[in-house]
Amino acid sequence: MVKRSPDGAKDLALMMARSGLSPQEFPMKYLLWIVLCPLAVAGPCPPGQAKDGNALIQIEQTWARALEQRDSSSLGCILAQEFEDAGPDGKLTDRETTLAKAAEHAAVHHELSELQPHMNGDNGYIRGLATAMNQQGGLVAKVRFTDVYVYRDGRWQCVAGHESLLTKGDR
Repeated sequence: MVKRSPDGAKDLALMMARSGLSPQEFPMKYLLWIVLCPLAVAGPCPPGQAKDGNALIQIEQTWARALEQRDSSSLGCILAQEFEDAGPDGKLTDRETTLAKAAEHAAVHHELSELQPHMNGDNGYIRGLATAMNQQGGLVAKVRFTDVYVYRDGRWQCVAGHESLLTKGDR
């Protein structure tokens, strides 16, 4: 643990002395370090996605793989800040909770089928069927889903989702 002196200026002087940088160089190098380090850890979400149904199909496939790999970062690029999901149990889940759940997702494979994208300018939605299989290849669940997207900042962002669990009679 670093002890802080009551005088912040002394802390800054000590940091500059340890860095070997002049007083003129230190603020710029320190600022660049603060700005660039987070970018190296978490790159920006990819812009320039096509505005067509194939893009939504690809995003859904990426979403399924992100869940399988517990990759909250990739999923975070898909979900808009205002994202809200209505799950099979009827409960609403926000973006933060969805990302936290993704990090602890069960070890299942998601096979997507019946993907039907619909486009209307900067808005789109996709409906499909997700079949979850366990590691032994056994059926865990079949879920009919609809995800609603908006095109912002050069990419599709999911603003809402809804899932309905299919029963044995529906399968």
